[in-house]
Amino acid sequence: MKCNRLAPALWALPLLFAVSPVFAQQTPPSGGAAAPAAAAAATAAAKLDNGDTAWMLAATALVLLMTIPGLALFYAGMVRKKNVLATMMQSFTICCLVTITWMVLGYSLAFTNGQGALAPYIGDASRLFLNGIADNWDKPFLLGAGSSNPTQTTIPETVYMMFQMTFGIITPALIAGAFADRMKFSAVCLFMVLWSLMVYSPIAHWVWSPTGWLGNGVAGLPGAADFAGGTVVHINAGIAGLVCALVLGKRVGYGQENMAPWNLAYAVIGASLLWVGWFGFNAGSAVAANGRAGMAMAVTQIATAAAALGWAFAEWVVKGKPSVLGAASGAVAGLVAITPASGFVLPGPALLIGVVAGVVCFWAATGLKHALGYDDSLDCFGVHGVGGMVGALLTGVFAFGPLTASADHPEGVNIGLIYNGSLSQLAAQAIAVCATLVWSGLITFVILMVVKMLVGLRVNSEEEREGLDIVLHGEQVF
Repeated sequence: MKCNRLAPALWALPLLFAVSPVFAQQTPPSGGAAAPAAAAAATAAAKLDNGDTAWMLAATALVLLMTIPGLALFYAGMVRKKNVLATMMQSFTICCLVTITWMVLGYSLAFTNGQGALAPYIGDASRLFLNGIADNWDKPFLLGAGSSNPTQTTIPETVYMMFQMTFGIITPALIAGAFADRMKFSAVCLFMVLWSLMVYSPIAHWVWSPTGWLGNGVAGLPGAADFAGGTVVHINAGIAGLVCALVLGKRVGYGQENMAPWNLAYAVIGASLLWVGWFGFNAGSAVAANGRAGMAMAVTQIATAAAALGWAFAEWVVKGKPSVLGAASGAVAGLVAITPASGFVLPGPALLIGVVAGVVCFWAATGLKHALGYDDSLDCFGVHGVGGMVGALLTGVFAFGPLTASADHPEGVNIGLIYNGSLSQLAAQAIAVCATLVWSGLITFVILMVVKMLVGLRVNSEEEREGLDIVLHGEQVF
């Protein structure tokens, strides 16, 4: 009965594809028909850089590697044997779904300028079905053309769109760790499409679009400093995962049955792939092969190593032994925490960020989770939500101005507390963290209620005990 309620929407899809060119033609490209003369002159003067383009193509492939196979293996290694294939299938399917969702509308909502009073909060439909992207396929992309704060790149828009697509893919895939072992496959598919459009794209626009309200700053504060996705990706996915865990409830037998990981080797391989792929994530966010990318890569390595050691030693002190899974989880926590800071901090602060993230995320994934009693299966909130908040806030403390210096701002536009004694950047970071928590948490809950009404959210207890591999996909690991 619930599936039948989806029928009208499914039948409408061919119609949407048929009429989309009409709607796309009715909406002008970002910024309207006429860009300011200065922006037009900058675009004419800019040239594609083969080195930058080659690096961004490589970075895009590295970020895709983070989801398939990185996250797929990492999550699959931490669930029980009966759910391994279903867990990998979630990452694989989310990659496919968000690719199409991003092409159809997600990219346009995130990275076009928007219209009127909505411009600071959401983009427009001028890139619906990537309409118009072929017009400048061999020219450098001017992000936010026609806005008051455009960003000139030296790569084509196709590459920029693809790079951002890989971010849009991994973010909802992270959420799956929170509800592992118990969500229906139909619910996963519907939830991820809606969440990508209603949560991810708006927050990406807020922070990374030239017209976004958080990126431009509020109440006289500087813009939020989020180099590669502390708010947009990790806090966003982390709080969404927590809401999913609370709404779906605990797994059958949670706290009473053995739920030890089936294959820690898978998890370590997956974490290692995440680590390598993350260089594309962070260093690639410079959108050029330059010194800032080099610094981002260096601090990413340092913070990740420090966090892995921080988690392992904390676990050694508390539990008597450092676990393999703890070291791998600590590395991921370090990657998460350095993500917003990677283009803004120097190696010394990166070391500190890593240590703090490793210890704090260990506490969040053990003490905090047990104290509050929620079942976040694979610690999506404990690692990504908490780690993202640690990184975002410490960016406001340690942001080094010269890394964001320009001709217009020789001292830099993002300067942390220890360099100028001002709380302004930290305050901007706190606002971005709170805005992400509120929007993502609230809209995630609404989407879950809609999905529950349409197809249901959770398999029944008998199906859960049998395992999602057999129940949902008719296959199993031997």
